[in-house]
Formats: sequence, structure tokens, C-alpha cells
Amino acid sequence: MILKQYYLGCLAHASYLVGDEAAGVAAVVDPQRDVDQYLEDAKRLGVRIEHVFLTHFHADFVAGHLELKERTGAAIHLGARAEAEYPFVPARDGDSIALGAVKLGILETPGHTPEGISITVFDTARDAISPQAVFTGDTLFIGDVGRPDLIASIGITAADLAGLMHDSLHGKLLKLPDATLVYPAHGAGSMCGKNLSKETSSTLGQQRLTNYALQPMSRDAFIRMVTTDQPEAPAYFSYDAMLNRKARATLPAAMEKMLRPIPLDEVLRLVNAGACLLDVREPGEWAAAHLGGSVNIGLSGKFATWAGTLLDRERPIVIVAEPGGEIEAATRLGRIGFDQVVGYLDGGMHALSSRPELVQSLSRVAARELAAALGSAAPPIVLDVRNDGERADKRIPGSRHIPLGQLARRAAELPKGASIVVQCASGFRSMIAASLLERQGWHGLTDLIGGIAAWESLSLPVEVGRG
Repeated sequence: MILKQYYLGCLAHASYLVGDEAAGVAAVVDPQRDVDQYLEDAKRLGVRIEHVFLTHFHADFVAGHLELKERTGAAIHLGARAEAEYPFVPARDGDSIALGAVKLGILETPGHTPEGISITVFDTARDAISPQAVFTGDTLFIGDVGRPDLIASIGITAADLAGLMHDSLHGKLLKLPDATLVYPAHGAGSMCGKNLSKETSSTLGQQRLTNYALQPMSRDAFIRMVTTDQPEAPAYFSYDAMLNRKARATLPAAMEKMLRPIPLDEVLRLVNAGACLLDVREPGEWAAAHLGGSVNIGLSGKFATWAGTLLDRERPIVIVAEPGGEIEAATRLGRIGFDQVVGYLDGGMHALSSRPELVQSLSRVAARELAAALGSAAPPIVLDVRNDGERADKRIPGSRHIPLGQLARRAAELPKGASIVVQCASGFRSMIAASLLERQGWHGLTDLIGGIAAWESLSLPVEVGRG
């Protein structure tokens, strides 16, 4: 039996290749949109990818089911309750698919979404009765369960879905043997739950003991628990959930349009016409020199999640990158369905060497310097753009708080004439925030180098608790 996990850290996304090497047949579960790795491994192992499964319509990324079908002719399998624009095989409770001696069994497990399924994996050459593993999608995570509130706007409430989630867990998944390996679709950092583990697999027995959501409680108590304190969902989630239902363009077709070098003068015309200028270089590089009006989201962090959260998917995007970086940026935007990239600045920042009047910079301050400034007669405003939980854990005394995801709609709370130092955990999100504010006309902005981690490393004072 072949069973390989692929983990995409940027989106905290796990996908799988499963099959029988002897029989030469395989399936892919919850693929990412760029599918070359599955095809390369299938070729190396001598197997054909004949099936592709989506455990549900994912909200945080665009799946690669259409790409795999185009490249391999694989049949697409969706939960029986699914509705989609493309042909698919409905997967119902009790169905099974043979991959040689490997058998995949279908469990309908609604809760995160109505059409959700889990897939049991049997290596019948070893044990035809008990499954070796189960792909749980976003129903059961390591340390958590899927959130039920992401599609509550389409005619079913979060409480209704939470009740279905309880029934799926206790009526189906928890009836599997303790030794069954659990392979979910996401790990720590995903916004599809609130307490996901850094581990990317476990056993059902271990989850029975340690997963807070699987502990003994009434159905009503479970519903209350999983419908409260969920993190704010990024704005692009509903868009991607719908896109996964559609017969859309494949990623290779989209990339042909996105990877177009654009000369500086044309870039300026596009920006004046409303295009978004997305600078994907590292925060320090953007601070040192950038094209005015650009938004900085560095490729080293959760690039796709923040791009999907903060950028308008209706506006064309022009990428600014170090040479070669535009390919990675376009690919990662394509993974969340942001195919509206019209090209990239030809030559990157080198294109501005003869146009210094277009170049801007952003000042940065070290933690010790900020501490001294806060003790002066005219202290700056410290703007904390971390989330609520991070701020409650520790914060710079007297700082103001606007989470980065809310900054665009709450920026007017900040005085434009004031000196503002933007701060996050390490400096990645604060530079995004500074670039957004600068684009909206704020001046006197400064970034705290190293964020609150640098502040705390000098034993400077912090406050704790909500505030």
C-alpha cells in the first residue's frame, strides 16, 4: 500500500496519495491546485491516478481536482450531497472503491459542511476487516474538530451543522478502532478550526484521550462549544468555497496570463486605473525602498492567507518581486483562486533606478528606542495589529489595538497627523499594516523591528489580559 502525505505549510493544508503499487492504481485526496508533485510521484511509483476525492468544498484554498482530471482523466468524487458544475461521482455512506488490494470506504460526515465525507483506508492484504487509516477532511483534526460556521449563510445555521458534526463524530468516526491512523486536511495555523495541533497525524485512540472536542459531553454542550470563540474567517473563504463548485480555468491556463512582464510606465497606468500593486519582497526590503502605493505581503509568511484576507479579488493585481519571485507569488495566489494577476513589474525594483521620485521608504525603530520615545513629552501611538488572543497574552502598555484583518475598515480610528509605530509579533504583519495605511494616505508611520518579541527580549514592561 502507498500512503503519502503532502503538507503545504503556507496554507497548513494536507493532501494525500493512496494506492496499490502492485496493481498500479492510485487516488489523490484533497489535492492542492498545483498538482505536479502528485504526478511526479505517481510516475516514479509506476501508478495511475484514476480517482480524485474532495472530502468537502474547501473554503481556504482552491483544490486541484480539475487539474488532475485534465492531466490524468481521473474521476472526481464528491459527497453525495454536493452540487457542482462539473461531472462527479457521488460518494455515499457504505460505498467503496478498490485500488487493487487497497480499498477506500466512504463515510458521510457532515458538520463542517453539509456534503462532507471521510474516507477509510483498508489494506486488505493485511487486514480486510479493520481500516489502517481514515482521511477525515475538516471533520476531525488533530486536537480539534472543524468549525461549523463558515457556510451558515447559505440556508443552514452553524448550530445545525454543529449538531451534524456531533453525530458524524460519535455515530461514525469514533466507532472506528483506536489504532486507526487519522489523517486530516489541515494542521496548526489553519482558520478552519480554533485549536489545531502542530502534529499532522495521530491515532483515533490518542484523539479520543486528548482532543478537547471529543471528551464526554451532551450534544447541546458540544454545539455550544464549537459555535463559540471561533476566529474571524478570512474574507476569501466564501469565494473559494464557491469556486471549488465551479467549472473554472485550470492553474496552468491562469499562470500563462499571470506571468507577463510589464514595463514600469504600463504598471503606473494600471495602478492609476485601479490595479493593486502587490510587493512580495521581505518586510525590511520593502521598508528600505518601494514603489509608492504598493502593499507589502512578504512571501516568507502566510502570504496566501493574508493576500486573500486583505486584497480585493475584483481588482487586477500587479506583482513586484525579486527576479524569479513572481512565479512563486503567482502560484500561491493561484492556490486561493486569485487569478486576477495581470503581470509583474519587469525588472522589479531595478526598473525604478532612473525614477527615484517614485521610490518611498518607511522608517523603522528598535525596541529600546521605542521605549525611550514612549517616555518622552510627545510619545508616539503604538498600534498593535495582532489578534485578540495574542494581545491578551501580552501587550505593550498603552498601545492601541486594531487586528490586521480589520484595519482597512477601521483605519479612520487613527489620527492622520500623529506619529504611529506599528507593531505585531515579529514584524511581518506590522509591515503589511504600515503599507496599507501608507496607501490610504497616512504619514509619520514607523515599524517596530522584531515586534513584541524584540520588546520582550529586553525585559521591557508588558501588560496582560483583555484590553
